[in-house]
Amino acid sequence: MAFAKTELFNKQLQQTAEFFKAFAHPARLQIIQYLSEKKTCITGDISEELPLSRTTVNQHLTELKKIGLIVGTVEGVKTNYCLNPAIVEKMKIIIDDFLSKIDCCNDKCC
Repeated sequence: MAFAKTELFNKQLQQTAEFFKAFAHPARLQIIQYLSEKKTCITGDISEELPLSRTTVNQHLTELKKIGLIVGTVEGVKTNYCLNPAIVEKMKIIIDDFLSKIDCCNDKCC
C-alpha cells in the first residue's frame, strides 16, 4: 500500500508543516496581513491590494483556504474573504509550541 511520505510523521508535525507551507510565499503573508489589518471580511477583489494578477492571487487564496486559514463565502457575484479565527488561534498555538521547543546550539557546538 502506497502512502505519502508526510504520513511517516506525527499529526502535529504535519499540521505545523502545513502552516509553514502557507507562509512560504510573501503574497500569502501579505494576504494574511491585509485581512488581519482590516479586522473584517473583505468583499471584492483582493488582487487590487497586491502587486500580482487576479489569477495568481486566487491561487494563493486557494492555498490559504485549503488549510482553513481563510474562509470565502460567495454572495451573488462577489466573494467575501476573512480570516478564520479558530484556525488563526490553532495556528498560533501549533507554531508557538514548535518554535518554543527549538533551542540554539550551546558552547559545545562546532
